[in-house]
Amino acid sequence: MRRLMTGNEALARGAWESGVRFASAYPGTPSTEILENISEYEEIYSEWAPNEKVAMEAAVGASIAGARSLAAMKHVGVNVAADALLTFAYTGVTGGMVLISADDPGLHSSQNEQDNRYYAKLAKIAMIEPSDSQEAKDYMIAAMEISEKFDTPVLMRVTTRICHSKTLVELGERREVPIVPYEKQMKYNPIPSVSKVLHKNIEENRLVNLRRFSNETSLNSIEWNGDRKIGIISAGVAYQYAKEIFEDRASYLKIGFSYPMPMEKIKDFASQVETLYVIEELEPFMEEQIKAAGISCIGKDKIPQIYELNPDILKKVLLGEENPVIEYDDSVVANRPPTLCAGCPHRGFFYELAKNKNAFISSDIGCYALSGMAPLNAKDTALCMGAGFSIAHGAQKVFNMAGSNKRAVGVMGDSTFFHSGMTSLLDSVYNKSNVLQVILDNRITGMTGHQENPGTGYTIKGEAATVTDIGEVSKALGVKHVRVVNPLKLSEVKEAIKWGMSFDEPAVLITRWPCVLKKLSLEDKEEFGDYMSKNAVDPDKCIGCRACIRTGCPALSYNKDTKKVTIDRNQCVACDVCAQVCPKKAIDREVVLNVRG
Repeated sequence: MRRLMTGNEALARGAWESGVRFASAYPGTPSTEILENISEYEEIYSEWAPNEKVAMEAAVGASIAGARSLAAMKHVGVNVAADALLTFAYTGVTGGMVLISADDPGLHSSQNEQDNRYYAKLAKIAMIEPSDSQEAKDYMIAAMEISEKFDTPVLMRVTTRICHSKTLVELGERREVPIVPYEKQMKYNPIPSVSKVLHKNIEENRLVNLRRFSNETSLNSIEWNGDRKIGIISAGVAYQYAKEIFEDRASYLKIGFSYPMPMEKIKDFASQVETLYVIEELEPFMEEQIKAAGISCIGKDKIPQIYELNPDILKKVLLGEENPVIEYDDSVVANRPPTLCAGCPHRGFFYELAKNKNAFISSDIGCYALSGMAPLNAKDTALCMGAGFSIAHGAQKVFNMAGSNKRAVGVMGDSTFFHSGMTSLLDSVYNKSNVLQVILDNRITGMTGHQENPGTGYTIKGEAATVTDIGEVSKALGVKHVRVVNPLKLSEVKEAIKWGMSFDEPAVLITRWPCVLKKLSLEDKEEFGDYMSKNAVDPDKCIGCRACIRTGCPALSYNKDTKKVTIDRNQCVACDVCAQVCPKKAIDREVVLNVRG
């Protein structure tokens, strides 16, 4: 039976077919749908973890206890999980364990485009790279077997195009792999004296055996074509691009098992072609190793090292050819930068906060990172998950040293607070900061598509769970001043910001209102209501001042001919932010039927 599947769906299917019993992840594009699909298989226990490090550690625990397990995350999440990964690389596994790193060339939804293949080399573990959905499924099965055979965690490196593109997949049956009975092993006690032995074993045994396997496995295969003038070494989706532009005019060494590299097979392949290209996405990971082995090849001297590859790029830089394109006048195309949704509960808060010209706004990773865009122009910086509070703390200390009247405000979402914000808040308390730390509680993990978190009251499978109260956690960490506000009420927000900045010690402000796109739970409906309406502009009262437009709501538009503002009823949810800023009270509600829930 064949089915059209995305790479993420296929990875989940491969986990099921390979007998995986435990899976943990933190949502992050382009990896999110892996665990969402795994959660549909009853034979696999699955869970959203508070962060990637915890997901990795939980999967490690499952492996040590004897079950096949995996952890899934986007590329920057591996930075968070690296502490656990690099030591687990020493200890090895009991049940097979795979770490899926979903890299994001082109920064479609990320703050950087790091190439996580280097983590395999750093950790000295096996790495596999599928090039389509069928391989994503098949390679997951192979990865579990490799993990157990060579006593190593396996890094499965995929990219956005593999994760989200669809190809046909031949489905198989699940193999029930029994849980290995637990036995205490010294290798899982990596104190220095033990780790010295483990490291030696990696160098003298594991890597030696993996290099031999790399040269023997069918995961690395040669496709001979034509007269062998051109040879191409490639992996992942870059292999598909190479095949598309060169077709049968080149021969290929397709790399599926990419660390350790199959250097003997590469040498043999290179000796039989006139010109050798190494086509890979982002860093010259393979090229550097190939050149270090004394093999001449063409790679990043022609192929871009930044952003996502595509067939058009390769065709231009390697063949000197360009595909015809449709010419158009780009001056008439409207510039549409990303913006907060109409009715987003974050808009009112940032609209008020941005008025404070003495505020240094340290944001975090989430929808609210868009607050730095016009017209809100609120945030100053955003670095990584959990850094919103830490950066604000460090900046405030320097402002105080300099005698500046600048006030730092740290901002993060509810899921980010659970991810890594709690320790950042603790740092502010412990080190006597005078920072206003704001938690935007929109009742869900919003930017990645509405995944549950410890504050929502539900697990990934929709089962009721303990609700972690953000305010109570903040108090438990030592914060004396904690306040909860409705971010849609601007006067309340304005007063709360003033309140939070009045203290010479940490204060926590929680803005609590559901994401406008969230399907409300019964508990949400009881707390926030389930009634919806729309707003409309009275053209007789509207003076065209565009004060409402400056809130950045995409449901609002200004007509240059009539010099009036109108509201798109399809987008409006009557959050009332625009109504509150209108100086002429020209915006009011129209009553409509309930459309939410």
